[in-house]
Amino acid sequence: MHGVGPWPGGPDAWPDDPRYDRELLAEGDRRNVVDPYRYWTMESIVADLDARRHPFHVAIENWQHDLNIGSIVRSANAFLAAEVHIIGKRRWNRRGAMVTDRYQHVRHHEDVAAFTEWARAEGLPVLAIDNVDGSVPVDRADLPEACVLLFGQEGPGLSPEALDAATSVVEITQYGSTRSINASSAAAVVMYEWCRRWA
Repeated sequence: MHGVGPWPGGPDAWPDDPRYDRELLAEGDRRNVVDPYRYWTMESIVADLDARRHPFHVAIENWQHDLNIGSIVRSANAFLAAEVHIIGKRRWNRRGAMVTDRYQHVRHHEDVAAFTEWARAEGLPVLAIDNVDGSVPVDRADLPEACVLLFGQEGPGLSPEALDAATSVVEITQYGSTRSINASSAAAVVMYEWCRRWA
């Protein structure tokens, strides 16, 4: 069984801390959270994450209901991204997020122009992640501390509008025969590289 059972010792042994959820203490915590957050309320977990979030954002184009979006949201939570931005269709498949979207801030933008306007107003450079001509390998690319990592759809990659809006274009070096790797895998690789440098 996933998680932990009721708090040992019963109600008399419960911690006197408002971050703890009385229902979880009584019934156990089966959520997919790290041990330090066991028995905490969801609001307390989000507040603690908010106090520590990294200054990079993740953006994903969503024109074809890409099933990778949920997995990217899950990775963004794991790497403590400031926010995830969905560009295009508002609806996305949350199954791959494994409930992490409850803990990760997600914002919607109608199109690339609206997203670009937001990023410009926030003073955030947009780094497009795609293996197109002129892209710089991620191990040699400049990854600013505060930035947006922009990912495209599985298959077609980023739209021409997104590439035009980007400050720079970064690629992941590959060594086999396939032209591209899974979008959620690519997102995890680049987020990890950002964390390796800045976290």
